Amino acid sequence: MRRLFLVFIASAVLSASAFAEEAPPQNVVIAAAIADRFVDRVEALGTTFANESVTITANISDKIAEIHFDDGQQVEEGQLLVALQRDEQRAALAAAEAVLAERRTAYNRARQLESRQYTATAQLEERQAALREAEANRDAAASRLADREIHAPFEGVVGLRNISVGTLVTPGTTITTLDDLDPIKLDFTVPAAYLSTIRPGLEIAATTSALPDRIFRGEVRSVSTQVDRVSRSITARALVDNKDQVLKPGLLMVVELMKNPREAVVIPEEALVPSGTQNFVFVVAGDVAARREVRTGARRPGEVEILSGLAAGERVVTHGTMRLRDGQKVNVIREEARERALGRVHDETTTVR
Repeated sequence: MRRLFLVFIASAVLSASAFAEEAPPQNVVIAAAIADRFVDRVEALGTTFANESVTITANISDKIAEIHFDDGQQVEEGQLLVALQRDEQRAALAAAEAVLAERRTAYNRARQLESRQYTATAQLEERQAALREAEANRDAAASRLADREIHAPFEGVVGLRNISVGTLVTPGTTITTLDDLDPIKLDFTVPAAYLSTIRPGLEIAATTSALPDRIFRGEVRSVSTQVDRVSRSITARALVDNKDQVLKPGLLMVVELMKNPREAVVIPEEALVPSGTQNFVFVVAGDVAARREVRTGARRPGEVEILSGLAAGERVVTHGTMRLRDGQKVNVIREEARERALGRVHDETTTVR
């Protein structure tokens, strides 16, 4: 009985080979396996924050005398934004500088006389003390004047103006806001199970429903040193390029982390021919298609990673596999153009909520 079964199998194999040789060429579409950048993707939710942000307020109580910015204006570091009434302080500074100049002259004269022994050393020391007192008074007057001039602490974009000329402001009164929006910070949380893979330098891609046609790219800059005791999640912070400043603080974004970047052999998903737990492809060499088993890895829309069984550059059948047999001749009617998809964000996805 066993011998009869083996004879039957051998006959079937010979029949299939004969059929493949005698069958007319099958029309097929082929594509080349390429070596491409492949990454695994973890998806999370995050919120945007300005790279630097400050609320502009006054240090003292006085009336607004000058406003040197408009709503939404880009300003430079150190640029004058608002000036309070400061005529009295300017006058006080001018008087302090005049006294300083007079005492500096007196000190220099006393030093020359003391070097010629025309005056006592004690008198020179008195002149020096008076000079230092004048310098301190000058600095105090300059500080009081500076309190009435509000400058931008860093380069950024001012928000809405909440005051007008003549408005009486007090310490804590909001004049406007100032935000540095390029790059923009993106804070997101992922389960602590990903702690070993979340590290500075990891690439991300982020999208938001507010700008549905845009993909924003950046990289992880830092990871929190603590895991949340309730949610068992960890917070990471990424910096996202925002040169056109379309992203604003407070946006909800979907974050895709590109972990485990690697070079992989990639083929179109339609080239796979599954059979039970195995996967096969038809490799075209010359005008003959050979059936070959492959081991697959991660997938992304329309493409699959090949771990073994196929090399980059080999051509596989993408259309026409249904009636194709191992060893059958083929007629290639079209070869699909394929190129490396560097930077593309179509990878295996693990969704984190």
